[in-house]
Amino acid sequence: MPADDKHAVLELIDDAVASGFTFKRACAVLDIGTGRVRRWRRRRCTGADLADGRPGGNPVHGLLDWEVAEILAVYDEFGDIDRSHRKLAHRGSYERRVWVSESSVFRALAANGKVLPQRPRPAPTAKRPWPDWVDLRPRQVWGYDVTHFPRANRAVIAIIDLVSRKWIDHLVTVEETSTEVAAVFTRALDREGLLVAGLAITADGTVPIGVDDPRRPILLAVSDIHSQWRLEWACRGPAGRVGCSGPVPARRRCVTDWSRSGGLLAC
Repeated sequence: MPADDKHAVLELIDDAVASGFTFKRACAVLDIGTGRVRRWRRRRCTGADLADGRPGGNPVHGLLDWEVAEILAVYDEFGDIDRSHRKLAHRGSYERRVWVSESSVFRALAANGKVLPQRPRPAPTAKRPWPDWVDLRPRQVWGYDVTHFPRANRAVIAIIDLVSRKWIDHLVTVEETSTEVAAVFTRALDREGLLVAGLAITADGTVPIGVDDPRRPILLAVSDIHSQWRLEWACRGPAGRVGCSGPVPARRRCVTDWSRSGGLLAC
């Protein structure tokens, strides 16, 4: 509120009190707090100005003029290189020129109209499509991941159906190799009734990936290892040779890529 308006309010309240109103009643009619009016009266009696002071006061931890000048100098010298107010704050301390926080650099630059060059946004990446033979229905697309428990020195390999969200199977193991992954997937296939009777199985209970068997079901399994799901598959070549790349036709027999980085099963 301007100082002139405050003087007018005080005079109006004085006239109301002189006319028989109580002080609290006059303040209530004007919808103004009694404490505020008393402060204005004390300032008027001492001869102080009734104008509002600058908000925030004068903090002792505020930036000094030479610090703002150094921030602007560092910006002019390294702005095109660092391109970030955080890096400029670190640059000032490395160069032993100014020691301020990242937010202080940002506010000092904004107050002086300085704009840091922005990095170009990366182009959007296209999602890799699912294979043509994949249908988004239960018992077709599985996902697996490994959770580690360092205190117990154990790892848990879990398999879920990505469509129905069904928890299919899991395996607690001390190692994380292709053998454990093959074992839990073989057990999961058997539990879901996807293993045909008479299918070739090795002595350790896993399905051999080097043997072609037309009775094998087509199953796609993906893993989120390395933060992105990867779709990698290989189709069987002559005499069981693996290495034929490209999309897999419908009902084409596929083999498993058990590598940790790939994490895809198509058998």
